[in-house]
Amino acid sequence: MPLLSVLISCYFNEGNIPVTFPALLENEKNFPDDVSFEYVFVDDGSKDNTYQQLLLAQQTAPEKVTVVKLARNFGANNASLAAMQHCKGDVCVIIAADLQDPPALIPKMYEHWRNGLKLVIANRVSRQDTAMTKFFSNTYHKIVKKYALPSAPDGGFDLFLFDKQIKDDILRIDEKNIFLPYLFIWLGYEYVCIPYERQERKIGKSRWTLSKKIKAVVDSFVGFSFLPIRLITISGLFLGLITLVYGVAIIIGKIFGAVSVDGWSSLMVTLLFVSSFQMISLGVLGEYIWRSLDAARNRPNFVVDKVSFKRSKDEL
Repeated sequence: MPLLSVLISCYFNEGNIPVTFPALLENEKNFPDDVSFEYVFVDDGSKDNTYQQLLLAQQTAPEKVTVVKLARNFGANNASLAAMQHCKGDVCVIIAADLQDPPALIPKMYEHWRNGLKLVIANRVSRQDTAMTKFFSNTYHKIVKKYALPSAPDGGFDLFLFDKQIKDDILRIDEKNIFLPYLFIWLGYEYVCIPYERQERKIGKSRWTLSKKIKAVVDSFVGFSFLPIRLITISGLFLGLITLVYGVAIIIGKIFGAVSVDGWSSLMVTLLFVSSFQMISLGVLGEYIWRSLDAARNRPNFVVDKVSFKRSKDEL
């Protein structure tokens, strides 16, 4: 009897839990009769009543639910790692707590796993968001696919199912500052995509802030590509070529008296331009160096405050 672990990280989701958990329980009817389920909820340092709602959900199905409370907010990626560390399933699925990614896709994903695939991805082909959000999201995923992970699916993904073997691989890596979905792609396992339209969030407000989005972009490129450093090299060569051409032009102009150069203005423009390039270069190098320092410290990706374990029928 295979055990399916459903992993849900929660951050300010007190309004979602009473809706999401019943929907997940109802979705069990769409699976074969020989499948058993466990649900691992992780409260990622929420400051509302998310943890209390999770404990209430656990009371409705204590033999299926484990609730993990982190000491503070460590981010969705690390919260998912905490859920992976506390689950026992033969196969796992990560899904958001806000139901923007439909649980109805999970039975289809499970069938692919039964047919031998270790990784199944539900990729977004469209989303019910503003035009600007769609534009930046699509652009980001296209750039990642072209320059960092050519094997990544189009449109990005937050809902994916994976075998216990992959879970063990991810936990063994224990990498810092990760963008978890793309780390699954980096492993190189064959996968299949199930396209879907991401729904509009109906309950609560998204905590996926601009700063978190920027960090995800930086983590994606720094973690999976040397493109930022390569761009510095290319830009340096390009600037050097421009400087050489500009210098030769000035010398020729002065020799033949063809041009009159305002030395002060040209010097200031050149200094400002080169200084800006140097600051950007230091910033890019700093991102790599800081991540190396963070890895050398070897601090844990998350700190668990308390765990409310699921209880077997015998214990009940």
